[in-house]
Amino acid sequence: MSDLSYVRAEMLPERAPPASQVGFVGWARQNLFNGVGNSILTVLSLIFIWYVVSFLLSWAFSPTWNSASLSECREIFGAESGHHAACWGVINDRWQQLLFGFYPNGSEEGTSDLRWRPILAFLLLFVAVTPVLFNMISRRMNWVLLCAVLGLTSLYLGGALGIVVGLALIAAGAAIGYKAFTADKTARAAEIEAGAKRLPNPLIFSAIYPFIAPWLLWGGTLWLPIGAALGFVIGYFVYRLLASIVGSLAGMIVAVLVALVWWLLLTVGFADLMQSIIPIGLEPVESRDFGGFMLSITIGVVAIACSLPIGIVLALGRQSDLLIVKALCVGFIEFIRGVPLITLLFVASTLLNIFMPPGTNFDIILRVLIMVTLFAAAYMAEVIRGGLAALPRGQYEAADALGLDYWKAQRLIIMPQALKISIPGIVSTFIGVFKDTVLVSIIGLLDPLGLSNAIRADQAWNGVVWELYGFIALLFFVFCFSMSRYSMYLERRLRTDHR
Repeated sequence: MSDLSYVRAEMLPERAPPASQVGFVGWARQNLFNGVGNSILTVLSLIFIWYVVSFLLSWAFSPTWNSASLSECREIFGAESGHHAACWGVINDRWQQLLFGFYPNGSEEGTSDLRWRPILAFLLLFVAVTPVLFNMISRRMNWVLLCAVLGLTSLYLGGALGIVVGLALIAAGAAIGYKAFTADKTARAAEIEAGAKRLPNPLIFSAIYPFIAPWLLWGGTLWLPIGAALGFVIGYFVYRLLASIVGSLAGMIVAVLVALVWWLLLTVGFADLMQSIIPIGLEPVESRDFGGFMLSITIGVVAIACSLPIGIVLALGRQSDLLIVKALCVGFIEFIRGVPLITLLFVASTLLNIFMPPGTNFDIILRVLIMVTLFAAAYMAEVIRGGLAALPRGQYEAADALGLDYWKAQRLIIMPQALKISIPGIVSTFIGVFKDTVLVSIIGLLDPLGLSNAIRADQAWNGVVWELYGFIALLFFVFCFSMSRYSMYLERRLRTDHR
């Protein structure tokens, strides 16, 4: 027998991997310098990136923030012809105009500063969508945010009543959130949950906000948005009354017709009557004063909020067994998708008033909102139809086996899964709609791009291009990138696969 052994009797001690194979060095060797060709391309790319970044940094960091004209900018960075650095004085001089357009700011004699109204509408929008979009925010914190926003607004408006109301709202918000921060850690969750159940559901404010925002932006009598809200209330009670008598579908059709009659024929009279009895309102603002990012956000938010439910209805109607419903939905979707948005905007601007009764004053922004919403809804319908088509047939059969009717099956089983599948497409459509709001400059509305052309028409800023477009692009990127990040967060939150 030989004493030689081919099996190791002792394990070798563990050793750290070579420094050239791990960390940044290992990653660089594997991805950037793993061959002669890749190494040459990497070096050339780094030289090009350094050249571009150094040029952009030298262009962007220029001491021209307080300049009053392009000529002053050129004097500051010493360029006799053309300019080789950014002239940020135009942003310092016109940033409020890029944000608010010509919304009254008290600069003209006899006018008051009303820009607190769009700012308040935007802050309340954040409060309204928080309980809808984020489940980590508790009911208590939603009401704390609402009290804080309204309280600070009252303090900003000033006056004895404003100060008293503002301090009362801030105190109420502090009292609501007190237990959330002072309760014992072991009992905090139970105490917060028990205290939150005594508070109203924050979704109540989310439902009220669509009627508050137009009133804040356009002003006028408060009874007009109240009358618009009453249309939904009347339609709901009509549906509840007729659903058990003539069926759900017929009851819904009658309820919609009754609501339309109220909105078209009776709302204005109701508002005028109530205003004569109890005058409550804000100073009205004309639509021609809207502009800048305030206009883009208004159009984008309304189109996004309204296109999703309309798109769901159109997607379900396209899959309906009712021939008339299916034909109407298919015809609408294919017609809208086959026509450019700019064509629809021209129709809204020039042709829509032809079909209205003589003397009808149909607001131009309202016309644009309708057309952009319908355009987005057609694309949204196809995105949701893709989610519905991706569901296995067994999900529909399971809903039938449970004895659920059509609407309960859609609400509890089908639509939640279809919407989860369609999240990337839905958010992509939202981003596209928000970016398409710049097309309204073609029909004379002063969105950020339209305002940039008006600003460059001023002799002081004639020739400034990249600074304005860069500022506009940055703000659009912030909004669109935020929507994209939220889409990824929502996908992770709703992921139900095993990991």
